[in-house]
Amino acid sequence: MEIIEKLNNKLLDQSSRKCKLDIEEYKQRALMYAEMEGAISVLSDMQSDKSYVYKPKTAWELGLNMQENPSEINSIWEEEIIKKIHPDDRLKKYIHELRFYELMDSMDAEIRADYSVLSKIRMEDKNNEYRFVKHRMFYIYSPDNGKLRFALCLYQIAMDQTLPSVSDFMIINMAKGEVIVKDKLNYQNILSKRELEILKYVGEGYASKEIAGFLSISINTVSRHRQNILEKLKVKNSVQAFKDSFY
Repeated sequence: MEIIEKLNNKLLDQSSRKCKLDIEEYKQRALMYAEMEGAISVLSDMQSDKSYVYKPKTAWELGLNMQENPSEINSIWEEEIIKKIHPDDRLKKYIHELRFYELMDSMDAEIRADYSVLSKIRMEDKNNEYRFVKHRMFYIYSPDNGKLRFALCLYQIAMDQTLPSVSDFMIINMAKGEVIVKDKLNYQNILSKRELEILKYVGEGYASKEIAGFLSISINTVSRHRQNILEKLKVKNSVQAFKDSFY
């Protein structure tokens, strides 16, 4: 999947100067979130390309495997959780994480800790029905090499399940209590039927040649639609994030 490759290139630490932050300390912090908030807590280590998943009863409600708790994954991607996210929301989540990374990368190191991602996404539960889940993400940077070391993701079943079926994606300044970036990203309102079809295939990781075959159109037509998608979905100061997502 193209967008995963782009994220891996940006997120995984390639620095020769290793971060000395204590992984055990941050694993304890992740465990505390799971125990205190009832949130599935995922600590991803960019230096070792591993994740540690802590599962409270929320995980059982979402139909996740509770046999290994906590579980250790040889990837920064919590695939068991990600595959339960609605396909549309999964693509938006990846795009938003790229935008968050770009924003953090442009900031001075001393203020990065003030920011986090707050999203509401749809996830399949144990009954194979979609429910709204509150997703939060925090970045922890290394004081040794200035690189992103940890990402902490929290998944918590939302209290309010009555909202319209549109997912919220926000970047917030926690210190000021301000929303910095807010996107509904409701593609249904701004893309044509054909563009929605192509976006769906892009989100599933298909290349333009494959999409052209599926839809019986030329590669040039697919490329034109993909460019139109980028132009229609652009937001201030984050066009490059969308380009990184699709190319």
